[in-house]
Amino acid sequence: MTDPAPITYRDAGVNIDAQDQALASAKASVRATFTPGVLSDMGLFGGLFDLAKVGSEGHILVASADGVGTKLEVAKRAGIHDTVGRDLVQHCINDILVQGARPLFFMDYVGTGRLEPDVVSALVRGCADACRDNGLALLGGETAEMPGLYGEGDFDLVGFIVGSVARDKVLDGSRVRPGQTLIGLRSSGLHTNGYSLARKVIFERLGLGIDDRPEALGGQTVAEALLAPHRSYLELCWPMLEKNQLAALAHITGGGLLDNVPRVLGAHDAIIDRSTWETPALFQMIVDAAGIAGTDEAYQALNMGIGMVLFVADEHLEAVEAHLRDAGEDAVRIGHTVAASGDEGEVRWA
Repeated sequence: MTDPAPITYRDAGVNIDAQDQALASAKASVRATFTPGVLSDMGLFGGLFDLAKVGSEGHILVASADGVGTKLEVAKRAGIHDTVGRDLVQHCINDILVQGARPLFFMDYVGTGRLEPDVVSALVRGCADACRDNGLALLGGETAEMPGLYGEGDFDLVGFIVGSVARDKVLDGSRVRPGQTLIGLRSSGLHTNGYSLARKVIFERLGLGIDDRPEALGGQTVAEALLAPHRSYLELCWPMLEKNQLAALAHITGGGLLDNVPRVLGAHDAIIDRSTWETPALFQMIVDAAGIAGTDEAYQALNMGIGMVLFVADEHLEAVEAHLRDAGEDAVRIGHTVAASGDEGEVRWA
């Protein structure tokens, strides 16, 4: 009886050479993100970062992890992969920015059934580009090929971010008071939430293709509208945070205004007037076709055009609005805070 033929790792579905190729093509983009705090190069088991070298010695660390969700399905359908890498980084930046933290470094994870070097390289390059543009280091990450766990062509993208904030500048909702003004900052699209609803409505109910240009989108393709990158609010908001002009911030992600604003309300309610801003065309198309226009469902499943909410006390309102105007930001007063009507703060519509 002859010995059976050897089975290699590649025979089992894992191609280490493809992984090396993908990472090698992204190496220059990753190294371009390195800040003075980075003490290690790519390839080590862990990334090393010196807080003192970036002026954060003695600060509190703030960390968060997130994914891109089913926006990845749109990227796969369109064959465009770098934008979701940017989405991931900028979503995570906003998640720690709302606690007053400046991002220090980011780490990514790509999991796939069969590693396609061009796809993985584009995903990592998108992360690196966003890190470079926002001044944080892409310190490391992991690429895992797992046949049998992911289907053919499937992949996942997840990120982990660390930032720092001075102890006396932490934003945790404790500075919210009645009578503060809520200012809404525009989103750049769906950001990274609501895609399960959007895909079902656009591709199934409306029967649109990824390259179609429905009249409602004013000349944009479906791909362009759905893959618009998640906006980073770091550059816009940081000067106001440094001057202690913001009482709180709420990043409007999954759960929309209804679920995210209460995270910082404490014993207060937020009275929000939905007529103060115009619903962007993409959102209107989705909620109309879904039959949920004007309902709480719309403002919980989607951001409806508001990506960040600023809580501003009267003494800072003039300066904050002047800063936003000077930055060219089309911000809008969307409501105000009052004492809570129940045991916990909630959003109430005006």
